[in-house]
Amino acid sequence: MLADLEIKQITNHKDYPYDLLLLADETVAAINKYLFDSAVFVVEEHQQPIAVFCLYHIDNETLEIKNIAVTPAYQNSGLGSKILRHIQQTYSAQYTNLIVGTADCGLDQIRFYERNGFVKYGIRPNFFIENYEQPIYENGQLLKDMVLLKYQSQHS
Repeated sequence: MLADLEIKQITNHKDYPYDLLLLADETVAAINKYLFDSAVFVVEEHQQPIAVFCLYHIDNETLEIKNIAVTPAYQNSGLGSKILRHIQQTYSAQYTNLIVGTADCGLDQIRFYERNGFVKYGIRPNFFIENYEQPIYENGQLLKDMVLLKYQSQHS
């Protein structure tokens, strides 16, 4: 599916690519809240990690993308969309819902997910205020609420 790229699941926590994970989440402490309970995958080109994604089993119907990040040199190349299609195709027979959350002011991220078949379905009020020790700003705005988006499998 991802031509010339290899997707590998990371099974040794010492191999987690925190440099990539931190592109999509603000702190190691926040990442560690979900990382050890998630399936973590790295996308490599010529044995070099260029992207990462973490999938968290919510229940028998729902899988959550906890982190998806592409190294800056590969951003805006379509790689993120290819990764989402891979996740959708790989897990759609097993899970009815694929969900993800992002900051309410992360307009580029929201558009990215919507372009890839996700629809908004909810808000987690004050998520970023309650779950991070320091205030986080994106696009000059304080991150406050998390927007929840869902992709529903056509196999459901």
